[in-house]
Amino acid sequence: MNVSEQLKATLEEVFNHFKEEMSAIRGSRPTSALVEDIAIDYYGQQTPMKQLGSITLVPPREIQINMWDAQGVKAAEKAISEKLNVNATSEGNIIHVHLPSLTQERRDELIKIVKAKAEDARIKSRTIRDEAKKEADALEKNGKLTQDDKFKEMEKVQKTMDEFNKNVDETIEKKIREISE
Repeated sequence: MNVSEQLKATLEEVFNHFKEEMSAIRGSRPTSALVEDIAIDYYGQQTPMKQLGSITLVPPREIQINMWDAQGVKAAEKAISEKLNVNATSEGNIIHVHLPSLTQERRDELIKIVKAKAEDARIKSRTIRDEAKKEADALEKNGKLTQDDKFKEMEKVQKTMDEFNKNVDETIEKKIREISE
């Protein structure tokens, strides 16, 4: 695998992690990502919510979790309340999570978090790019790459970086619109 292909694969992992982080940030509409990875102490094991019940969205601002085992309802209710800082209530095996409207102050705070996570992703990408450049330099020095081939690889690397940054920007814009609704 050449330098640009390695860079592309690594940047794809960074971008996927970034998208997961974005989906866990609350917008004005509920998403299942807010609760699906919350860990519940279930028979002595930390188990994600998505493995303990089905998650349903009820417009405009409610999430319902239909727990498959009644033993986990109270623990799940407590974990959700602590993690999301909301009041979760239960009716039998069903947990209701009512999300309040976002205040302007909270929206501004969430937008700052989104931008900070985007900057973290960009920093990681620049570090990865620098490593790719060092690797290309080493390959050229060892005679495994000609100067022209190295130049072509660096053009591919830059094109991949531009594409990565464009994707991050689009994701940020989409998330900010979602928060601002």
